[in-house]
Amino acid sequence: MDSAPPTSSASPPLHGLAALAHAAAHPADASCRCPSGLVGVLADRDDGTVVRHGALVAKAHAPGTDPEAHRARLALAAHRDVDGVFLPPLALPGSGADALDGRPVTLWPYGPPVDPEDPDAAPWEEAARLLALLHRTPPPPGGTGRLPDMRAPAKAALAVDRMRRTAPDHPATGTVLDAWRTVPEAPATYRLLCHGDFHLGQLVRATRPAPGSGAGARVDAPTAWRLIDIDDLGLGDPAWDLARPAAWFAAGILPPEIWSRFLGAYQEAGGPAVDADPWGRLDVPARALTVQTAALALAKSTVERRPLDEVEEVMIDTCARIAGHRTG
Repeated sequence: MDSAPPTSSASPPLHGLAALAHAAAHPADASCRCPSGLVGVLADRDDGTVVRHGALVAKAHAPGTDPEAHRARLALAAHRDVDGVFLPPLALPGSGADALDGRPVTLWPYGPPVDPEDPDAAPWEEAARLLALLHRTPPPPGGTGRLPDMRAPAKAALAVDRMRRTAPDHPATGTVLDAWRTVPEAPATYRLLCHGDFHLGQLVRATRPAPGSGAGARVDAPTAWRLIDIDDLGLGDPAWDLARPAAWFAAGILPPEIWSRFLGAYQEAGGPAVDADPWGRLDVPARALTVQTAALALAKSTVERRPLDEVEEVMIDTCARIAGHRTG
């Protein structure tokens, strides 16, 4: 995932977030009988801290999150028009704060994620259909003026800036910058609902509480797939939501048959991000996501003082091909 390096498990919001999740999962003064495997930290990074308590998940969003944009994104995720696309947010407990250390806090149902150990079962077609449904959904009436831009183009630029600061002397930095120069500024031609950071880690199964159980108890069998993570949600060009799989396919990481299944399912579902010539719309976003992935790889490997791994090397090589075949 394109994220910041992990922080210490003692980061400021962690204990408060765990207390909030406990309060939401159990009635006041009720003891917790949740199995230990269902309570714990799911992520603790600079861009988000997430804890689970039974059937609930609490998240402290990134420091510096714009409060107004966050509220607009959260309201959209809760809107009935996207009920079949996003996992819906839950109300915070009455005594719970909506921020910790200045970081917005949200509460969600827990959903089992995609199993990284079973790539053959990855729900590519289901993901494509969810994206197509999101892209085809008109922005809620009255919400268009409040909805922010989706953040995909901005995140690519931020990754390049991070590389410049962190790895200015890396031998591959010049290659990535050459590829970045082929990426024109994204025009504001399209104003459709977009996820803004799609990858398989943004999918979970919706679940139902086991009959007769409390909110914090073990959950029933999973149901349909849903999208999660509202932090980059907004209006923009939906081609950016297809850009990461497109970049992986172009780099040779995603097999052609999987790319064909994903793109075909999206087109069959009426997704508006591509037309008869998919790469006419996908080329620039895919190049940008290739650069973003490579830039983050250089930044992270430099900080961690380790060599690039095989996939990271592939993305650097793909940047070299992009720089040698400039089209924008």
